Amino acid sequence: MIDLSKLQEVKERLHEVTGQIARPEIASDPRQMAVLGPQYRELSELVGHIEAYEAMLEEHASLREMMRTETDEEFVRFVREELDALSAALPEREQALRLRLIPKSPEDRKDVIVEIRAGTGGQEAALFARDLFRLYSRYSESQGWKLSILNTSHSGIGGYKEIAFGIRGESVFGSLKYENGVHRVQRVPETESSGRLHTSAASVAVLPEVDEVEVQIEAHEIKVDVYRSSGPGGQSVNTTDSAVRITHLPSGLVVTCQDEKSQHKNKAKALRVLRSRLYEHKLREANEERDAVRRSAVSSGDRSAKIRTYNFPQDRVTDHRLGAQFKNFPLHKVIDGHLAPLLDALRTVDYAERLAAL
Repeated sequence: MIDLSKLQEVKERLHEVTGQIARPEIASDPRQMAVLGPQYRELSELVGHIEAYEAMLEEHASLREMMRTETDEEFVRFVREELDALSAALPEREQALRLRLIPKSPEDRKDVIVEIRAGTGGQEAALFARDLFRLYSRYSESQGWKLSILNTSHSGIGGYKEIAFGIRGESVFGSLKYENGVHRVQRVPETESSGRLHTSAASVAVLPEVDEVEVQIEAHEIKVDVYRSSGPGGQSVNTTDSAVRITHLPSGLVVTCQDEKSQHKNKAKALRVLRSRLYEHKLREANEERDAVRRSAVSSGDRSAKIRTYNFPQDRVTDHRLGAQFKNFPLHKVIDGHLAPLLDALRTVDYAERLAAL
């Protein structure tokens, strides 16, 4: 049985947050409301599930008392049937509530910026980066999310040296955070005439997107350079100084954007990416100090880790963070955007570890 004192703590936390939101000086502060608003919604939903669970426990106790005191055989038979049905339903409700009690990251509700970079493997790695972009594009479409390209750097034969794009929708980061890491592909490249199997790699960074309220960048903290765009583009893309490079001086982070014809639009997109990178860096530092669970293989944001292998000859995708209880996934489905079963498996392992820690 769940420790009922823990459930009371959740109710008290909701009461506390409700009181904070009711204070005029907090309700009028966008930065504080950006934190407290999602907390209030999540806690309210959780308390609803807690109250439903507690009502089932009360009914269960009431039916047991009836079984002890009633003498009418027909009524006792009816009570026994109700008690048996409720006893069968309680474990499932309890397990569902345990999962909901797992501390959720406030970042899970956020939109994301995804950056894919070709790694080892030359042109083949760039083609694999293109395949990964197609995978996330199709998965986003299946989820009803909206995808927008922020910046691209093309290779010579149709791949991507690098591509950055935003995805907006319901709890995007909570779904795609498991994609952080190095993805490896094993196949015969289009550029290989001898038919030899090659191994290439691309890195994927999934960053929670933040707004200007959450991460403020002062003008004196950045250096903005403009230059002439290169690569595919519209008629004026390569003839005007519309590309933008922003250097964040305190951290040394550099972001470029050249896909738009407008220098202003390129700068706005680059700032979106920069804010998300700064937020992710700050978040990673905080989590390394306080959250050992997040440093586990499943939930890690360490992009140096090889998390997954796509083996084309054997038509299988192997995620190296999953145990033997999970079979390999069919590559032809995953690469076509059917990512949900793989993400569900990762989430299951992640939740099991969090439950154990809880």
